[in-house]
Amino acid sequence: MALTPAEKSAFIRDGLLIKRGAVGSDLVARARALVDDWLRESMDPALIHSYTQRTFAPELGGHPDLLGLFSSSGAAALAGALLGDFQPVSTTQIQVRIPESQLSESQPEKAMHVDGVACPHLDPDELRTFSLLVGVVLSDITDPTGGALRYQSGGHLTMSEWFRDQWSLGITDQVPPDVDARTGTPFLGAPGDVLLMHHLVPHAVGRNLSREPRIMAYFRVSHVAHAEHRLQSLRDPWLDYSGLAGMHQAEASS
Repeated sequence: MALTPAEKSAFIRDGLLIKRGAVGSDLVARARALVDDWLRESMDPALIHSYTQRTFAPELGGHPDLLGLFSSSGAAALAGALLGDFQPVSTTQIQVRIPESQLSESQPEKAMHVDGVACPHLDPDELRTFSLLVGVVLSDITDPTGGALRYQSGGHLTMSEWFRDQWSLGITDQVPPDVDARTGTPFLGAPGDVLLMHHLVPHAVGRNLSREPRIMAYFRVSHVAHAEHRLQSLRDPWLDYSGLAGMHQAEASS
């Protein structure tokens, strides 16, 4: 699966792409069955905060039927078209927004943030960054109030400027105030849709006021050299994007 020049240009501008139906229904069905079984039989409601901060179904993160959403579909090729060579992907993050009507206590919301930077459960001096977030939809997401991820299109450029000019390690603010004040665009989709989102795009997740769980499988993909320049990649949004070499300079000067 390839990306067209127009799609690459859109990614440079917006920091994200949505590829509809990129993962086959058989792969989605196997992964969804695993998650549904875990939610029904293994989820501990007392750990809802921990699941939300890290992952649901943590013991299933390396299961072949979940990893296959990335490695056995077109998603890996899409990531390669943007990053060039990337590190092996060995774990899946499952994120579920459970309907509030099914919970005895509210699931915590996620404020506007960039993953791995000043997270509430991390030391402010610790970075757990990566290059590209790949999300695979496992449930119908048609209701913006159903716990949809909300992203800020073009925010990767705003955030890189902030990281370069105003931010330093140890600052506990996850985003600048003007970014925090924006609600973002809800990501809506159908099972098998794929979200390709630059690590620096700020995003948030709110309450699920619908009747159905919102289920996503996420893969954090890092360029092969990312660990060697984590700080630099926060300040230069294209440092990890070998697949866009030359294009982003042309976009910036046009």
